[in-house]
Amino acid sequence: MAEPPPPPKAPARGARKAGRPTSVKPRQTKTKPRIAAESSPPPPAEAPQSGRPGADQAALIETLSINLAKAAMTAQGAMAEAALSQATRSADGAAASPDPFNVAPALASVMTSLASRPEKLFQAQADLFGRYMDLWSSTARQAAGETPDPPPVDKRFKDPAWAENPMFDLMRRSYLLTSDWMNGLIAGVEDVDPAVKRRAQFFTRLLTDAFSPANFLASNPVALKALAETSGESLVKGMRNFAADLERGGGSLRISQADYGKFVVGENVATAPGQVIWRDELFELIQYAPAGETQHEIPLLIFPPWINKFYIMDLQPGNSLIRWLSAQGFTVFVCSWINPDRDKAGFGFDDYLEKGVYRAVEKTLEQAGTERLNAVGYCIGGTLLGAALAHMAAKGDTRIAAATFFAAQHDFAEAGDLLLFTDEHWIAEIERQMDAAGGVLPGAAMAETFNALRSNDLIWSFFVSNYLLGKAPPAFDLLFWNADQTRMPKALHLAYLRRMYGENALAKGTFEIGGVTADLSKVTIPLYFQASREDHIAPMNSVYRSARLFGGDVTYTLAGSGHIAGVINPPAAGKYQHWTNPALPAALAEWQAGATEHPGSWWDHWAAWLNDRSGGQVPARDPAKGPLKPIEPAPGSYVKVKS
Repeated sequence: MAEPPPPPKAPARGARKAGRPTSVKPRQTKTKPRIAAESSPPPPAEAPQSGRPGADQAALIETLSINLAKAAMTAQGAMAEAALSQATRSADGAAASPDPFNVAPALASVMTSLASRPEKLFQAQADLFGRYMDLWSSTARQAAGETPDPPPVDKRFKDPAWAENPMFDLMRRSYLLTSDWMNGLIAGVEDVDPAVKRRAQFFTRLLTDAFSPANFLASNPVALKALAETSGESLVKGMRNFAADLERGGGSLRISQADYGKFVVGENVATAPGQVIWRDELFELIQYAPAGETQHEIPLLIFPPWINKFYIMDLQPGNSLIRWLSAQGFTVFVCSWINPDRDKAGFGFDDYLEKGVYRAVEKTLEQAGTERLNAVGYCIGGTLLGAALAHMAAKGDTRIAAATFFAAQHDFAEAGDLLLFTDEHWIAEIERQMDAAGGVLPGAAMAETFNALRSNDLIWSFFVSNYLLGKAPPAFDLLFWNADQTRMPKALHLAYLRRMYGENALAKGTFEIGGVTADLSKVTIPLYFQASREDHIAPMNSVYRSARLFGGDVTYTLAGSGHIAGVINPPAAGKYQHWTNPALPAALAEWQAGATEHPGSWWDHWAAWLNDRSGGQVPARDPAKGPLKPIEPAPGSYVKVKS
């Protein structure tokens, strides 16, 4: 889940905030009156008074000792409850696989390859020794007063405390050296299946990320400084955060990435005005209010991913894609998918085609009073839309005039690290989780997968901040949305993993949907593909390969940043850049060589493309006055259902 922009600094937290569960209560410890209250850090010590040498220092030491004991008891109590919860789940037959990533065979293959090439292993060992010799020489020169070379840029170690103390500086440099060597060693292995090698690389990166000295109290100078300055109160708060996250996860650690009590869907996020004008068992159709007196004739229907909720496109007024499109004169409709429960376990691609895409198209046209519309598919919503366009082409259905894809894949041959989660061993683990949940994949399971893809940003940074530093999670709307995950039906999700990722069936022309074998080359309507340069979920080359599968006039645009920030980038922000090239040569590298770079957002470029395909102006459409009567105000009810 380059990615989301860094969260703003959160204010210090006093009393418990809404949205955080009650944590394990530490045992009350009697203290002397001079010791600070448990809910606030002790006041700074005053200079010792004459006649009482060391009395205040003794009080501080006593406070520190008591706080360390409180932190230990809080952590121990939370872990004991978590262990009991895990034992209960194991007794119910829901124990997780001991090796869900199937890492052991991958590492065995890599080690076998290294052992079969002793000269390569010897060379690697010599390289490691040489790196350490350089490190020791640099450290010796630093001790003699010489300014050391700057270490590699790594935001985990950006605090000046890492450089101020030579011991921590050496620890940082040694870790970066060793982790770079380990990851390079695995990457250089030969004669190993690429998929096996990628799995070993992924696990090695997870391992080296986990063993960063920043992740441990004793080796993190920033955490130790906070511990000393607060007489241990920072660790007490951190262990309360730890206990609360264990409780929230029902015994599994679910690290809080945001202050979830600060946001309410429909109140301070997802606030664009509009009306739900259709609701059935699979989606709510939302029509948004116009921003002017006229609109383009041809309406715009957006299919978001069902893995996440649609309001990533409507977080705040300043970065709302939905509001911006309305201001450009487009009639915006959004398909808000239901957060499926057990009754939808058997729903598959055919259901999402017939009951989803086709029904949403039908109701949008009925409400707008037109015969054609333009469509948008975001991420997996774009995968479905592409398959639907192939189905429509086979049936001679021309109701969609033009389509846009945000970070969407149809060719999964180079789909990035998510391919690691699509081998049969992992799919069996996913199926086990879905069966245990009654036929749906719990939202937390998908969140854990995305977090693992960017463990430093989405796991360890919060581990350090929340637990070692004792800070409150930030009040950050994007991270609130990121944690608001949805469930997925078993039939649909297994088909997606096996047929798309595992077999690449849509690109190969073997994917069947709605009784038709989808042939993307038969889709000849105008298409606009957006990709992001640093997208780790829908890599730019994967999106480019997808764009070339279609048979019509295709425009490909590359944005800066990643899967979310690359898409949600309003022009007013003046951030990042984008590249355009009207040609679509055989390879992405050729396209990039001929592309023109532009500062800022790609939205204006897309709006110009869409404007040319949206007809003339008509009186603005009021959602409350169409043939389909309003059911309730946007954002509706389905988006508010929690997993």
